[in-house]
Amino acid sequence: MPKIVNALGGVMVGQAKQDADQRCKVFVYGTLKRGFANHYFLRNAHFFGMAKTVKMYGLYVDEFPSVYAWDAVSPIRGEVYDIDMLTLRCLDGVEGHPRFSRREEIEVLLDSGQLLWVWFYFYPQRGKRLISNGEFNLSTGLAQEMD
Repeated sequence: MPKIVNALGGVMVGQAKQDADQRCKVFVYGTLKRGFANHYFLRNAHFFGMAKTVKMYGLYVDEFPSVYAWDAVSPIRGEVYDIDMLTLRCLDGVEGHPRFSRREEIEVLLDSGQLLWVWFYFYPQRGKRLISNGEFNLSTGLAQEMD
C-alpha cells in the first residue's frame, strides 16, 4: 500500500499541518509548469515529480488554464514541487487566492506510485475550452492562443 503524505510533509491524511521546516508540496498544471513563463515563480522550488490527481476534474483554457472542481472529466496531469512558505504566499498572489481562486489540499498519485497530499488551485467557473485529457502543454496552450 502506498505511503500517504500530506501537503506539508507530515505523514497524515486530511487537514494540512505545518512541519518544522515550513515546507509544503504544491501541484501545478498550467503556466507554472516547466517551459511556461510563470515557472519563474518556482525558481527556488525543488521538483518532486510528475503526478495526476486521484479525483477527476475539468481542465479549461481561457486566458489561462484553470481547473473547475465540479466537472468530473479526467484526472489532471501536472508537476509537484516542494516549496517554502514564502513561495506558497507568492503563488497565492499569482493565482489570486483567496479572492479569485481557492487553494485546497487534494490527493495526487505520483508517477512513482506514491500517494501524496498537495496544495492545488481551483477556479470558480469554467473556461472557454475544455482540455478533455486533463493535461495542459505547449500544444494545448498554443491552440488556445490561436483560437
